[in-house]
Amino acid sequence: MAAARLQVSDGVSKEIFREGTGRQIQRGDTITVHCTGSLSSPQKKFWSTKDPGQSPFTFQVGVGKVIKGWDEGCLTMSVGEVARITVAGYKGYAARGFPAWGIPPNAELQFEIEVLSAA
Repeated sequence: MAAARLQVSDGVSKEIFREGTGRQIQRGDTITVHCTGSLSSPQKKFWSTKDPGQSPFTFQVGVGKVIKGWDEGCLTMSVGEVARITVAGYKGYAARGFPAWGIPPNAELQFEIEVLSAA
């Protein structure tokens, strides 16, 4: 069962499913995560690292390599944590959307993220 929804920043909230047991993520860390991304409405998955042929996603956090909502949400996590990050459209793909994944302009997104490692 998820904890209460926590407001991370304007346009980004988080529900923790499992507390982390490792160190807190820091700006500039390279982190590896499992992630499933969905549209909030209608509820529709557009990507998952757990799908056949996919693998965990590695990126440098807090430096603009991913959408702003990911940076802000992941910086509140620790290694081992599993949480759902909800991202308002303007902190996601904004007015451009991401047509290749079926994400319309200004769509609210949800990402279930598990932090596997950080360095």
